[in-house]
Amino acid sequence: MISGGGTGGHIFPAVAVAEEWKAQYPQSEILFVGAQGKMEMQKVPDAGFKIVGLPIRGLQRKLTLRNFLLPFYIIRSLVQSFQLLSSFKPHVVAGFGGYASAPLLFSAAVKGIPIIIQEQNSYAGLANKILSKWAKRICVAYDDMQQFFPKDKLVHTGNPIRLNVLKSLQQSNGAVKSSWGLVEGKKTILVIGGSLGATTINKSIEACLPALKALDVQLIWQTGNRDAARLANFTSESVKVTAFIKEMDKAYGAADYIVSRAGAIAVSELAIVGKPVILIPSPNVTEDHQTKNAMALVKKDAAILVRDAEAVTQLGNVLSDLIKDKSHSDKIAYNISVLAKPNAAKDIVTLMINEIN
Repeated sequence: MISGGGTGGHIFPAVAVAEEWKAQYPQSEILFVGAQGKMEMQKVPDAGFKIVGLPIRGLQRKLTLRNFLLPFYIIRSLVQSFQLLSSFKPHVVAGFGGYASAPLLFSAAVKGIPIIIQEQNSYAGLANKILSKWAKRICVAYDDMQQFFPKDKLVHTGNPIRLNVLKSLQQSNGAVKSSWGLVEGKKTILVIGGSLGATTINKSIEACLPALKALDVQLIWQTGNRDAARLANFTSESVKVTAFIKEMDKAYGAADYIVSRAGAIAVSELAIVGKPVILIPSPNVTEDHQTKNAMALVKKDAAILVRDAEAVTQLGNVLSDLIKDKSHSDKIAYNISVLAKPNAAKDIVTLMINEIN
C-alpha cells in the first residue's frame, strides 16, 4: 500500500515508485490511499493505479472551525485505515508525505506492518516527522536530514522521478527543438512555474523579453492556466507560449537553459536533466522550504538563485550574464548533474523488499 498526497510533490514520487515496483513484480497488487477530494484522487487513477480516499483533513495554521472538527476526521480515517489494512493485507506500506499518509501509516505501525517513508524536501513535513518514530527506513533527498529524523534510519536515495522525465536524457536536442517549431541551432530557454504557473515568473519573463530578443534566443514558456490567455499574444516563431506542458521530456530535451520554481521534485528533475538553471523559489510555501531547496544547490554552485521579490527587475540581467558566460553555465550544468539520483525509485523498492524479507 502507498499513501501520500495533497500536491504533485507528494504524488509523483509515489507513482514513480509504484511504476518501478510493478515493473519488477508485475503480479503484485498495489493500493493507493489518499485524501478525499484532493488531486491524488485524479492523478493516481490517471497513472493506472487504484486509490481509496480517506476523509482526513489538514490542520489549518490559523484559528478556524475546521480545526475543531479535525479530531472527528482523524478518528474516521483511522477506523477506515484499519479496515483497509485488514482487507488488503499489505506486506509493506510506503508513505510519501502530506497529511493523507498519516492515518494509514500509523495504523500499519500499530498492526506491525513495516512502513517506509520518503521525504522530498530539505525541510521535513509535519506528517513525516511524526511518522518517523515508527518507520523502518526514511528515504531522503538532501543532506543533514538528521535534524528532523533519527540518523540510523536515514537512507539518501534522492527523489523518485517520473519515467517520462528520465526519457529526456535520450532526446536529441536539435530534433526536439524542431518538434516545438524552433530553430535547431539556436539557444533555447525553458520557463516552468509548476502546474499552476507562477505569476512572478510570468511577469519577470514579460519584463525581460526585449533583452532576450537582443540575445537572439528562443523561449518555451509554460505560463499556467491563470495567465495563459493574457500571455498568448506573445507567441511567435521564437516564443512558444503554452498553459501546460504534458510531455515534459520534450521540453527538457529542447532546453539549453531553464528558469523554474524550486519545489523538491522540480529540483530533482532538473538534476537529472543537467542543464544550467535559475531558480526562483515560491515564497508562499510552508517554512519557506523552496528557498532551502534552492540554497542546497546554490552552495554547490549547481544553480543560480533569484529571489521572488527581485525577479521582475533582476531576471533579465541574470539570464543575460548566464548565456554570455559559457564557462559558468557549463559549470552549473555539470555540478547539478552530479547531484542526480536516477535510480531513486529502484533503491526505494529495494528497501521495501528488504523490510518484507
